Amino acid sequence: MENTETNKISNSEYENLITKAFNKKIIKEKTIVSGKVISIEKDIVTIDVGLKSEGRIPLNEFSRSGQNIEINIGDKFDVFIEDIDSANGETKLSREKAIKQKAWNTLQESFDHGKIVTGIPFNRVKGGMSVDLDGVTAFLPGSQIDTRQIIKDTKELLNKPLELMILKMDKFRGNIVVSRKAISEVELKEQKKELLSKIEEGSIIEGKVKNLTDYGAFIDLGGMDGLVHVTDISWTKINNPSEVLELGQTIKVKILKYDEQLSRLSLGIKQLSDNPWENIDENIKADQLIKAKISSISDSSVNLIINDKYDGSISMNELTWLKKPPHPSKIVNISDIIDVKVLEIDNEKRKIICSLKQMSENPWINLNKNFKINHSFETEIVNIVDFGIFVKVHDQIDGMVHVSDLSWEEKECTKILGGYKKGDKVKVKILDINVDKERISLGIKQLSDDPLQDFLNSNPIKSKVTGKIKEVNEKGLVIELKDNIIGNIKKTNLSKTKSEQKTERFAIGEMVDSMITSVDYKSRSINLSIKEIEVIDEKEALSKYGSSDSGASLGDILGSILKKKD
Repeated sequence: MENTETNKISNSEYENLITKAFNKKIIKEKTIVSGKVISIEKDIVTIDVGLKSEGRIPLNEFSRSGQNIEINIGDKFDVFIEDIDSANGETKLSREKAIKQKAWNTLQESFDHGKIVTGIPFNRVKGGMSVDLDGVTAFLPGSQIDTRQIIKDTKELLNKPLELMILKMDKFRGNIVVSRKAISEVELKEQKKELLSKIEEGSIIEGKVKNLTDYGAFIDLGGMDGLVHVTDISWTKINNPSEVLELGQTIKVKILKYDEQLSRLSLGIKQLSDNPWENIDENIKADQLIKAKISSISDSSVNLIINDKYDGSISMNELTWLKKPPHPSKIVNISDIIDVKVLEIDNEKRKIICSLKQMSENPWINLNKNFKINHSFETEIVNIVDFGIFVKVHDQIDGMVHVSDLSWEEKECTKILGGYKKGDKVKVKILDINVDKERISLGIKQLSDDPLQDFLNSNPIKSKVTGKIKEVNEKGLVIELKDNIIGNIKKTNLSKTKSEQKTERFAIGEMVDSMITSVDYKSRSINLSIKEIEVIDEKEALSKYGSSDSGASLGDILGSILKKKD
């Protein structure tokens, strides 16, 4: 009984114990405490925080973005107590909330006082990067990565510590926006001030290529950017700075001018070496044979780089002896090293005018030794145009066959031209060679005799011929004399008597006699006349059977002839 009374707790003591236990629970919940790892099973970590029951935390809460999990039994970690003795008798803990809670407090202080924080970018997202700030995820916009924009690919920043400034914090929404640029701008101001205190026009300084444009290159000098205009990159002409420079490349430049009002630096690269045009006459002379590198090709010329110092060019008519040269790209290629002849040094335009064709003898000079007028040879078609075909005569000489020289039948010429294609083998005849004008005329129809001329050789002008009427029209008759030999009789030449000059007297298919009076070589037709036969017949009759002085008419003479025959 005495022991019972001794262990008995008074009401006030019991109340104090309850209050103490209650207060202990209030203090422990929603706070951060240190805990010890007592077991690791698969994906669960058990933590002892000194309470009645341990807490269990998923293993993935112990990992940092972009880093491997490193945890061992006995390790101590700060954890956040969410609940003590929950419904199932466990203590609910969170490593992630402890990290974030602690980090938020630290970050808030840095934000309030404008302090620099360190973060690790672990992922590239739309518009920027996700950054780990001691367990809290922040957003680094692309526009806030760097003031100088030298970074080619943000991938190179992943999983590397970066110094950042917090621009915006919203704990309620869990948003943090950070900037690398803000720190850079402060640093740049100081660097710019230091840079300007040291440099002056003519100074040589090292920088990094920040940006390339069509008109030049921007160079980061560490605190300030300068521009090298495309014309100040090289003594030779370049079409784009990217031909010579690369982004991120470290180079030396010369300060050409500083505009204090516009805070603009003009830089030069070529000015680091002497102007080669100042002693061009000592290095290169007219008629000299030199090697050159092809830098670019246009429709009308080829541009060269000579001795890595001078610009040169070859015009279209100096590329080849061909009268109708192909596109320059068919003759040479970019980056080719070729031998050329110097024709002229243009100091005003700072260009060396060269020739490629003059590296070989003019093929026209000796053309007459191997080719003669009326000679024929087989060759191939190299080009086809509306007015004819060009064929290969010599390595650098082409000859032309005019469309009208394809066939003796003019109507067939266009059809024949349409049937040709490049590379076709053809036989041609040389019609004319003009060395002064560098022109050679060829023909195909001339390989065979002209049927019109053959006919005229057998039937010269004033010959009497017989033909078939092929066509009757208002103007007269069309006569077929022989295969593809056509003659025309005008209405006025149908008869000596005007009343008989009627086309209705004749029919298609009828045979008629006529006399050749002239030839139209352009239209390849023969002019004929029935009237001329009548006139000649009359003259012959008068001279044989009568006289114009006798007063007898042709009718009287013919009548007397007929009586004698009877």
